[in-house]
Amino acid sequence: MKIHFIAIGGSAMHSLAIALAKKGYEISGSDDAIFEPSKSRLAEYGILPSETGWFENNITSDLDAVILGMHARPDNPELAKAKELGLKIYSYPEFLFEQSKNKTRVVIGGSHGKTSITSMILHVMKYHDKEVDYMVGAAVSGLDNPVHLTEENDFIVIEGDEYLSSPIDRRPKFHLYQPNIALLSGIAWDHINVFPTYENYVEQFKIFIDSIVNGGILVYNEEDEEVKKLAEATENPIRKHPYQTPDYHTEGDMTILGVPEGELPLEIFGKHNLNNLVGAKWICQHMGIDEDDFYEAIATFKGASKRLEKIAENNSSVIFKDFAHSPSKVRATTSAVKEQYSDKKVVACLELHTYSSLNADFLKEYKYSLDEADEALVFYSPEAVANKKLEKVSEEQIKEAFQKNGLQVFVTPEDFKKALHELELENSVLLMMSSGNYGGLDMAEVKSLV
Repeated sequence: MKIHFIAIGGSAMHSLAIALAKKGYEISGSDDAIFEPSKSRLAEYGILPSETGWFENNITSDLDAVILGMHARPDNPELAKAKELGLKIYSYPEFLFEQSKNKTRVVIGGSHGKTSITSMILHVMKYHDKEVDYMVGAAVSGLDNPVHLTEENDFIVIEGDEYLSSPIDRRPKFHLYQPNIALLSGIAWDHINVFPTYENYVEQFKIFIDSIVNGGILVYNEEDEEVKKLAEATENPIRKHPYQTPDYHTEGDMTILGVPEGELPLEIFGKHNLNNLVGAKWICQHMGIDEDDFYEAIATFKGASKRLEKIAENNSSVIFKDFAHSPSKVRATTSAVKEQYSDKKVVACLELHTYSSLNADFLKEYKYSLDEADEALVFYSPEAVANKKLEKVSEEQIKEAFQKNGLQVFVTPEDFKKALHELELENSVLLMMSSGNYGGLDMAEVKSLV
């Protein structure tokens, strides 16, 4: 097949392009800007565009398909040319479904935990040499590309994002996959720019449950009241398997899971990760991995990239980097670190970076989310607020929203960096939470703080 990607530089888009190139498809692409690591990875596979920009002559009548990325605008000239020629135009999830129509589709959904659960499942499959297709939203140790597609594998494991499919398809991605087996980890309002009310957001997960094929399976976290309510109320004729956080305890810096054979030391920690682990176990069992084999494999799982990733450590202190940015993720991550390192001071740093987190009306959702931290620092850029065309947000509004005693708020990268260097980090855990980079902060410099 001959396929052109409009907006090939995106994290998911470039990974799909590489997967299809490895499958033998003829791939071309375009974008108005391509950054690392996408740039180097596309170059490695010979599919990096020779110049940036949108060019109508990229679109020719011999293309079998055009895949449209979310980064492109609805008035993109290449998109207009593809429509004019009557070419088949797919969103990312539409094309992924086309590639998996004859497979058993396993879709992992939820406001939080998707990447971690998907990574756990893929780790277990790889450990036991079980070949599956997959799409995951982050780098996973031992996998050379976050997307893998074949003709022969029976299963495909897909991280099911609730964000929109493309500039011209406003459906959430996970509505398009029609799972045979699905998991729902939790619901906590996010993407306020797309789903302006909590009720509207929850409705997307109801539709997801209803999209499971007749006779399919839903594995769901019954500790999440909204998930439980939706799972129990659905009239879709599916089998349901609830799960909950297992028995575990900590010994020093080690998390110990109670299993039928005794006690199992784990590389990961935190209640939310142990909850994710049980969901992953159920999915793996439905994919043919028995319980004992799951536990053997999961004991070696060190976590998904950018999810509670340890980046530096000395005799008394440790630094973690985490992708957490939504209120529920910030709360869960901070609590996990405090539980695991109860004898250390926890210093939590959060960047408000996304549209939702910088929205004045949404800020109240962060109430008490940093309470488990001994010290808390929040950084945001007033310039980013302006660029997103949002109402101005003041430092006082942020302090009022978080309701965290002693919260420090910074609005310039220089002041935030200075505060980091002034921290007393003896016998401490420094937790850096962001989906951005704190205005250009050098993480190598952060590592040198301990």
